[in-house]
Amino acid sequence: MPPIYLNNAATSWPKPQSVKDVLAKSLELPVFGSGRTTGTQGIDYVSLAREKAAGLFSTEPEKIVFSQNATDSLNTLINGFLLKNKGCRAVTTALDHNSVLRPLFENQRAGNVALDIADFSSGKVSPDVISELIRKDTKLVVMSHASNVLGSVQDVEAVSEILHDKGIFFIVDGAQTAGHINVDVEKIGCDAFVFTGHKALLGVAGTGGFYLKDADSIAPSRFGGTGTRSSELYQPNEMPEKFECGTQNVTGLAALAEGISYVESLGISEIHARAKRQSEYLISRFREAENIRVHYETPEVPVISFNIEGLSCEDVGFILSRKYGIVTRTGLHCAPLVHEKIDGGAGSVRISLSCFTTDVECKTAADAILEIAKNAASRLNSA
Repeated sequence: MPPIYLNNAATSWPKPQSVKDVLAKSLELPVFGSGRTTGTQGIDYVSLAREKAAGLFSTEPEKIVFSQNATDSLNTLINGFLLKNKGCRAVTTALDHNSVLRPLFENQRAGNVALDIADFSSGKVSPDVISELIRKDTKLVVMSHASNVLGSVQDVEAVSEILHDKGIFFIVDGAQTAGHINVDVEKIGCDAFVFTGHKALLGVAGTGGFYLKDADSIAPSRFGGTGTRSSELYQPNEMPEKFECGTQNVTGLAALAEGISYVESLGISEIHARAKRQSEYLISRFREAENIRVHYETPEVPVISFNIEGLSCEDVGFILSRKYGIVTRTGLHCAPLVHEKIDGGAGSVRISLSCFTTDVECKTAADAILEIAKNAASRLNSA
């Protein structure tokens, strides 16, 4: 019997049948793509994926760059910006993932940037808090669109308005929002928006990318063959070749294009409404137990973190997996600053849903967690 899989904020499962089908189809003929072959058979999956991603984020295909994942994209953008702006100040938030924090802290240790951290309250980073941290030498702000621990969506449009008046470059990490809520990069007003393929876009691991408004704002940090301008010994300056070198993950991008098509066929508004209803159900059930603490009770994407008094998060996750066949994630979720504030760094149990999560699975999970909480309370009361 397959598990009840509630770890979709890490990577989504299952994948649509159409995604599995296109993975196989993409291997039936040789790789086809401009500048790399004389063959004309097959489908140019890289261009198809670029067009699909551009449509999803309401931008032009030439502004979409592909990478291995969101972390890879963030390294390209952060390191590339600091190559052109060494010694500036940058702001990020205590809600952010290590994919943002580690590149920034490593650059701070190397003397490339001075870093300020915006705190959060009730799951949100106030744009005013970010504004208060800005100094005359602040040139970069990087923040998550949604917390991978709390599921709280940040007001990136308001932040963007503050920053652009000051000429500050703004990178939004959309790893947890792409596919869950509608994203219009022009409306957000960010300079760069990062996405990954293997979460809510229902693709496979090893795919991701970013939108970049202005190619000149970021210096490339990797170089190599692009299939274009091959007589030149320097990296092309045009998008996307400026940041894409070497052979692409063609099979993975075929899956990404199909995953986006599947999400669009369901409708992101419908996906969001279903996830909201299921999240509200789970949280309402957790309120039945006094010893369950939910760390953010109004998530805008389907991510719920909780602890049960008297049990470590690892123990809860172990029981859910071994006794009930329910897959979650426990620990710090690569977001240590969040956990310092919400649970003293002990870590939490995280449930995260996808468009394939059923109401029956939600009920089964709620029943199991309440039973674990009841048993934990009984042990505490008898001690």
